[in-house]
This record gives sequence, C-alpha cells and structure tokens, in this order.
Amino acid sequence: MKIRGSHLVALAIAAGFVGWMYTGEVIVGGQADASQPTIVEREATRSEKAFRVRTQRIQPSERQATLVLRGRTEAEAKVSVRAETPGTVEQRPVVNGQEIAVGDLLCVVDKGVRSMQLSQAQAQLSQAQADFEATDKLVKRGFATRSQLRALRTALDAAKSAVATAEQDMSRTEIRAKVAGIVQEPLAEVGDNLAPGDVCVTVIDTDPMTFTGQVSEQDVGSIKVGMEAVVRLITGQKVKGTITRIGIAADPATRTFEVEMALPNADGSLRDGLTAEARIALTPTQAYEVAANWLTLADDGTVGVRAVDSTNKVTFHPVTILSQGEKTMWVSGLEPNLNVIVLGQNFVAQGEVVEAVPAGSVKEQLSQSDASTTEATK
Repeated sequence: MKIRGSHLVALAIAAGFVGWMYTGEVIVGGQADASQPTIVEREATRSEKAFRVRTQRIQPSERQATLVLRGRTEAEAKVSVRAETPGTVEQRPVVNGQEIAVGDLLCVVDKGVRSMQLSQAQAQLSQAQADFEATDKLVKRGFATRSQLRALRTALDAAKSAVATAEQDMSRTEIRAKVAGIVQEPLAEVGDNLAPGDVCVTVIDTDPMTFTGQVSEQDVGSIKVGMEAVVRLITGQKVKGTITRIGIAADPATRTFEVEMALPNADGSLRDGLTAEARIALTPTQAYEVAANWLTLADDGTVGVRAVDSTNKVTFHPVTILSQGEKTMWVSGLEPNLNVIVLGQNFVAQGEVVEAVPAGSVKEQLSQSDASTTEATK
C-alpha cells in the first residue's frame, strides 16, 4: 500500500499533540488560580471605598432673557379711496409710489350736468328768498297771512337744501386724500367710468409701520403693551419698536397670540410685507449657568443634576432649561451653594455615599476641555 503525503502530515500533527500532552501543564477548566482574588472578593474590596466624583458649588446670577418673535411688516393702514359720485375720470394727477398728504387731489371726475344743476338750484334759492322777504313785508302791513309766510319759509328751506346737495355733488367730482401715505395699485385710469364705490386710488399709510408676530402661550405672560423691542428686517435693517397690542384669544391651531409693534417710518425706508425678527428684552431674573454635560436623567426621565449633600450622599435636583448656548445653558430650580457633581454623575445613584473632589469653575472646566480637545487633535 502506497503511503500518501497527507498521511505523513496527519501523523506529524498527532505526534506533536501527544508530545505536548506529556510535557505541558494541564489546566482543568473552571478552576482559577488560587493566588488571584475571586470576583466576589474584588467587589467587596471595591465597595469598601467610596466612588470618587468631581463637584462644583454653584451660585445664581442675573440673567437677561430675550424673547424672539418672527413675523412680517405690515402697513399701518391700507385705504382704498373710492368715488362717491358717478362719472368719467378726467384727471389722475398722482402716480404709483408717490407720497401724498391729506387733502391732495387724487382723481377728477367730469362734472357733466352738475354745473347746470347747481346753477338751477341757486336760481330757485334766489327766487324763494325774494318771495319770502316780500311776503314778510306784506304780513307786517296786514296784506298777507301768516300761513302764506310759513309756506314760503318751507319753499325757501327746500331751495337751500337743493343748493347744498348740488354743491356737495359738485365737490365730489374732485376726489382728495383723507389720509397721508404712498399711492399704491389698484389705480383708476383716465377715461375709466366710475360708479359710486369704485376705487380711484389706493393709499398705504406706512408711518408708523407695523410688525406682526406670534408669541407662544408659555411666553405671553412675560410681555406687556409698551415694552420696547429691536426689529431686524430680512434686508439687515434694524429699527426700534414698541408693543402696541397683544391678542386676547389664542389661535386654536398654533396656540399662539398675535403681537403688534409700531415701527417709526418717517423716511419711508420700511416696506410692507418684509420678513422680520423682533427681540424683546425681558425683566432680568436669577438663574444658574451650568455646563451642558452636567445634566443627567432620573429614572423617570426627568432632566436635572446630581449633587452631593453635607453627608456625602448623592441627591437629584430637577431643573427647568431656560435657554441653551453653544457650551452652557441657563437653568432654574436649583438652590444657592449646591454642590453639583460635574464628573461621574452618570456612575452613581441617588442615596449613594461618594467622595467629592472640588473642581474649578464652569469657565475653567470648559477651557480645560477645549485645551484637551486641541491637544488630542495634534
């Protein structure tokens, strides 16, 4: 029988394994080295020594909160100047974008038969006045009765009323501005036939301009009418404004309240319909500035910080986050001189006794953290 190479390899491996079994040490599985402590012994030793954490005592400081509202600019008033008498537009001396004042002429409607009607009414008034005066003299002489005089008085009053109506109708052929502002479309063109109520021109009153935004139901109680704000337009322009109105009822869909601010615009530089952002400086309050990584979660998901009390036991304190910066945040709900755990808070539990090691201030810790990050990237 011919011996193959594979048989020789198998025999060599078997011989080497047998030799190792006779010359090497045999370790029975499950048996540990008697010289090494067991896991139970190691845990017992560790539990005798308190876990070391780094702590920082905190103090409240004054926080100037700012409420940010987003909205848009709106003209104070948009007035459609309408015709009060029918007729054809003969003149429109203003153009789109022109600034006008109260009383400026906007449109002229043809007078038509109005001049003739006014002349006729004035002639009838003159006749009624003459008849009344003549009859009055006759009554004083006893040649006319009082009833005749009263009838002529009625006719005279009617003639005066007719003249006044004709004069008013005539004056309505000249349509003048009732408010100051800027002319805007829609505009009537020369030759257009206007009926009573048709638009001659549209006037936008832009001084003051109005900023309209929304405030949440959580923040509506922190503002009031008369508070000042800085409004920044999408164009980059900034202007100071004053709150003039806060909505009484919330929007059912967004649960927000409408806020209006008056923006001075004497030079007309502010435009209607621009996206804007308003910043309102609120009343300063006492709060705590903490590093973001100090925060942790309780078993029920509550956000807070862990601290060490006078007996070196861990305590949990829930917080309310007021605002968040790039590296720190402002919170409320803590107490002065609280010894907050700033390192190791996620490895201890409430009620556990720990060893507290004082740390530096918040800014010092952030500087050290930045330095460590820089060194690690080199």
